[in-house]
Amino acid sequence: MSEKLRKSIFKWRKTIETKLHRGRLIDHIQLVVRDLKASQTFYTAILAVLDIPIVGTTEDYFWADELVVSSVESKEALGELTGRHHLAFQAKDRATVDSFYQTALAHGGRDNGAPGERAYHPGYYAAFVLDPDGNNIEAVYHGKARRSAPSVTIDFLS
Repeated sequence: MSEKLRKSIFKWRKTIETKLHRGRLIDHIQLVVRDLKASQTFYTAILAVLDIPIVGTTEDYFWADELVVSSVESKEALGELTGRHHLAFQAKDRATVDSFYQTALAHGGRDNGAPGERAYHPGYYAAFVLDPDGNNIEAVYHGKARRSAPSVTIDFLS
């Protein structure tokens, strides 16, 4: 990232409120991958470090919360790869970011930025890896904060 872009992001970040909202923007994200087995090995390992379980699997896809990963052969994929994406997962502390990074490298990930402070805002501690399909996967800890709830839950009405 260029220094000009970093400064622009930091300036923007200083102007927004310090209250962040999560769970109201994205319903789900689907990654369509070349090698489902390699991706399942990778994501199962890194999500376990982040205390996020894989909640379902089939022969064509698996999912964890809002993330769905499917093979290019699945009917939902329509035979097309999704391309390169950047996904950032929330970490509970710096040690979790460090563990995420080491676990990712041990399970098919490639380095794309070792754990460390970033210029995005004070306290932004993150690590970046490329998954088996080249997606830029990040774990980030924003610093000490109080969450209003551990997660957003949705109960479907009949």
